[in-house]
Amino acid sequence: MIKKFARVTVATVFGLSLFALAQTKPAAGTSPAATPDAPSAATAAPKVSGTKVGTINIEQAIFASNEGRRDFEALTKKFEPKQSELKGLADEIDSLKKQLSAQQDKLNEESRDKLVKQIEVKQKSFDRATQDAQEDFQSQQGEIGNKILTKMAPLLQKYVVDNGYGLLLDTSQPWPRGPVIVSGPAMDITQPIVEAYNAQSGVAAPAAGSTATKAVPKAAAPAKPAAPKSTPPKQ
Repeated sequence: MIKKFARVTVATVFGLSLFALAQTKPAAGTSPAATPDAPSAATAAPKVSGTKVGTINIEQAIFASNEGRRDFEALTKKFEPKQSELKGLADEIDSLKKQLSAQQDKLNEESRDKLVKQIEVKQKSFDRATQDAQEDFQSQQGEIGNKILTKMAPLLQKYVVDNGYGLLLDTSQPWPRGPVIVSGPAMDITQPIVEAYNAQSGVAAPAAGSTATKAVPKAAAPAKPAAPKSTPPKQ
């Protein structure tokens, strides 16, 4: 899931006194780059006089837009070599563990300890490389989201004013992590905003069958290869 960047940036752009948005703590390991500076609330807050209450899933609006889908697909493809590299390392560790399991009764203590040490070193390398890749992916996904949100914000402000909204809530995070306990589809303006942004951006919809036409990303990291199960040596 996209980290704190969307909620913090949106809250700042629209003004905390007018828009109640989720303010959750970022998950451990979230890169500071995922929460950039945004215009001050004093200069960005629109004048609203409406009384309607609406909701919007900011994360979905960003990554369901043609531009968001295009850029997320490009980011996913960019990380494919890293995923292949991690999978290769995971397969190598798995092979070594199977070797240890099959031969441990035949290995002397020195050979067994050497193989165990080799597995431990490679496992640490795998874990470290996976964490680095996830953090890098999250950071770059955050940059994509913030870039689009900056351009989407004026359009969203205008939509809110023109349609008589006085309060807009972000439903990107389900309750209790987010501020909305229950909301109905009639209150949601996500799709109208996506359609309006697509028209404004001029970015064509991704071709059918591309990875960008799949569901909006819910994890801000590439798929992590399954770590091979440990097979402890017999004593």
